[in-house]
Amino acid sequence: MTLSSSGFDNLGISPSLLAVLAGLKFDEPTPIQRQAIPEAIAGHDLIGIAQTGTGKTLAFGIPMVQRLATSHRTGLVLVPTRELAIQVNETLTRLTTAMRLRTALLIGGESMYTQIQRLRQDPCIIVATPGRLNDHLNQRRLRLDSVGVLVLDEADRMLDMGFYPQIERVLEALPKDRQTLLFSATLPATIASMAAKHLREPRRVEVAPSGTAATLVTQEMFVVRRERKADLLGELLKDSQGPVLLFVRTKRGASRVASGLRDMGHSAAEIHADRTLPQRKRALSGFKSGEYRVLVATDIAARGIDVNGIELVVNYDLPDDPENYVHRIGRTGRAGRSGRAVTLATPDQGREVREIEKVLHTSIPRLEHPVVEGEAFSHAGSSAPRAPHFSRGGGPRPARRPQGGGLPRQGSSFSFRPRRRR
Repeated sequence: MTLSSSGFDNLGISPSLLAVLAGLKFDEPTPIQRQAIPEAIAGHDLIGIAQTGTGKTLAFGIPMVQRLATSHRTGLVLVPTRELAIQVNETLTRLTTAMRLRTALLIGGESMYTQIQRLRQDPCIIVATPGRLNDHLNQRRLRLDSVGVLVLDEADRMLDMGFYPQIERVLEALPKDRQTLLFSATLPATIASMAAKHLREPRRVEVAPSGTAATLVTQEMFVVRRERKADLLGELLKDSQGPVLLFVRTKRGASRVASGLRDMGHSAAEIHADRTLPQRKRALSGFKSGEYRVLVATDIAARGIDVNGIELVVNYDLPDDPENYVHRIGRTGRAGRSGRAVTLATPDQGREVREIEKVLHTSIPRLEHPVVEGEAFSHAGSSAPRAPHFSRGGGPRPARRPQGGGLPRQGSSFSFRPRRRR
């Protein structure tokens, strides 16, 4: 296979790595890849702003692998969740295996002993969540003095999850003469402050304004009473045929909704913080393979699920953080495909909806379902007039009136040290 001049071959990528990309059938770079790869290969620190599903892993993975393949330095990738770490590691492994390099995955929920064995295999790149990486650092089983490239992936999400102290500890353990690549879907003040402190004259690439939703996703909203949500969900599932990712707010809610879906005859799995790592892996694997049609998730999975072909995302509950709405619906409409995102709001959630719309810089169309009667936002829940409702047929519709209410001993230590030549 020969790459055309419009493909990856004009981005400064080495011939050997171009051959790997061709073998993996990566033909054309995404916008974030086209902008970020040359800057990162040139050795610049980088801030990359792009919505989810735009190919950020290869945007940092390709230049990282290329730079590390010709040096004694190592790479470190920090991500917010176990699921995202697993998927980033899988993508990087596709590059590193062909280049005869190794990766090591360090995440919570796995045996520490197993991870120490991985570290002893002289990895080129570590992919880790901040908590588990700090566990290894605190036990003095790992040093980071050879890291030449650091990637902070989904940086805003890591800070949202309270990882700032752990990230600062990692940054203190790293050498100053490193390259730092920071990728994020949004750029809040905390991220800008971190970048100013720890990045050196970073180049900035941005393929969509902060808070921009995926352009290929059709967004819809239904306002219904809380007790009618399950009925409406059942109708929505009748209207679609493909995989469905459903978001709820709480772990208990995820279990309850998943159980209800199974009672309705749908194959459903759940993924949230109370599930063990093997259970979460089985749920995600089953969702990818088609064993489960519906995956019920809390926001822990909003940026940790990279599954092609998700037809429908349902916000069964509104997110706690308005910006998480963008990350949730970014699970569909990926890789050039169209997708649909449906949000179920209750009459008292008008204010929360408007906060989401402020992030989006646009309104979400309100629809009414022909089977499940819709509602209006109550005055107490809305700070401004509601947007017009739309029927499934597309035309404006008058708003309805409300209808009521065994480890190595502690002293042993492993150093993530300069790699041996092979």
